[in-house]
Amino acid sequence: MSPVLAGILQLLALVVALGLSYRPLGDYMAKVYSSEKHYRPEKWIYKAIGANPNVEMRWPAYLRGVLAFSAVSVLFLYLLQRLQGSLPGSLGFVSIDPDQAFNTAASFVANTNWQSYYGEQAMGHVVQTGGLAVQNFVSAAVGMAVAVALVRGFARSRSGELGNFWSDLVRGVVRILLPISVIGALVLVACGAIQNFSGIHEVGQFTGGTQQWNGGAVASQEVIKELGTNGGGYFNANSAHPFENPNGLSNLFEIYLILVIPFALTRTFGRMVGSVRQGYAILATMATIWLVFTGLMMWTEFAGKGPAFDIAGGAMEGKETRFGIGASAIFSVATTLTSTGAVNSFHSSNTGFGGGINLLGMQLGEIAPGGVGSGLYGMLIMAIIAVFIAGLMVGRTPEYLGKKIGTREIKFAALYILITPALVLCFTAASFVLDTPANSMTNSGAHGFSEILYAYTSGANNNGSAFAGLNADTQWFNSTIGIAMLLGRFLPMVFVLALAGSLAEQTPVPETAGTLRTEKPLFTGLLVGTIMIITGLTYFPALALGPLAEGLAA
Repeated sequence: MSPVLAGILQLLALVVALGLSYRPLGDYMAKVYSSEKHYRPEKWIYKAIGANPNVEMRWPAYLRGVLAFSAVSVLFLYLLQRLQGSLPGSLGFVSIDPDQAFNTAASFVANTNWQSYYGEQAMGHVVQTGGLAVQNFVSAAVGMAVAVALVRGFARSRSGELGNFWSDLVRGVVRILLPISVIGALVLVACGAIQNFSGIHEVGQFTGGTQQWNGGAVASQEVIKELGTNGGGYFNANSAHPFENPNGLSNLFEIYLILVIPFALTRTFGRMVGSVRQGYAILATMATIWLVFTGLMMWTEFAGKGPAFDIAGGAMEGKETRFGIGASAIFSVATTLTSTGAVNSFHSSNTGFGGGINLLGMQLGEIAPGGVGSGLYGMLIMAIIAVFIAGLMVGRTPEYLGKKIGTREIKFAALYILITPALVLCFTAASFVLDTPANSMTNSGAHGFSEILYAYTSGANNNGSAFAGLNADTQWFNSTIGIAMLLGRFLPMVFVLALAGSLAEQTPVPETAGTLRTEKPLFTGLLVGTIMIITGLTYFPALALGPLAEGLAA
């Protein structure tokens, strides 16, 4: 079987698996977030944290819950790392330096999971399982909660109430993420991923010496790393490491885990607003972008020229021979079009255009299908921009799902789409103005520029993958990328929840002959075009200096 055909067959198998999961999982999540019943374990959690899950919250109260919980999480994870040297199960590792502890705490709480350290050489069992793995669950649940709050803003009227953050957070973990993770961890163990609490041991003989490997609860952390679109690996090699990703079957399963909740949330959205066709329109937009990007990535990675490319069957540098080009291309697009950031190949080793596809996927806002929760609310923001543009073209007040998109709503949407590019471009520019950050680049020229642009794009968009070649373990990068991750995660949430509150206060507008039919293919095309135009106008100059220049020079 040719490598190209193998890649296409894997893509088809993935599409079938996602299609079979779409309806049952989407409907189940809609029931979870619409239910008024609280399970006994959930009541224990509410009692422990002193929360009343039955109190409806307006957007300022909901936002305070999000920010307070996240601030406590950052502090807890920071202190856990700083105290690691005194904790049991630390495997002899010392405490993490302050700047790196801040960067890691910000990273995992912001659902970014950017790592400027070697996991197997820095973090013991307590930090890995009690700190990082826990944040993989709760940070994902926070994103889902904010997305559901925005959906309620469309579904409700004349109330301004968006539900209860603590209830949404706990239900997301207990009823959705935990059950799937238990099953998924068993699948990964069956595939060969390790799951233990063993210490460091020496294995094999390599050039007269031995190699040290850590044990760990890898399978259980790997499954939520992908399912929650987190991405931080137990080992530095991430999903290219055989303990995390043993074979082709586990690789395909991990890609499935990355995509299944973000895609299924469009069904949840349709159910909660009372029109599954609206959910299908959002799904079609996400799926169109994802399939096009995947096709382009496979084409550019297989279309290499020269004897080395011909012998290897394509651009094999930086790719795992167990997976090959096709599976690596599918994985890299899935991870950069979501906020996952896990890698099974080095993105820096992609062709110039391949690296540009990964960059552009993040710069779209990671909305196709995006992170758990963040992808849905990011796409809905883009839908609001699209109906606003359509309204301007026909001279009619724009409406979406029966809600008028007025001055207030469009300001919130505009602020949402501006904050992340501002963080990316300003920090990238500052890194080249100063001497020290530029010295961290391994490569010069267009590829070196891409290293730093990719780092801030990944951080501010809460992706977490790295381009490789950049020494990011410096005070400058640890601090500035940490700031970019926190601002890139929580400032957009402010505007999303403010928008949700504004929509929930409105009285629904009756549909007329002039209403834009947002469930039709025409709107899907408009939405895709809006996304590409906005991103292109924002990032094209930066992309032209980096991956485009490198690709054209090849």
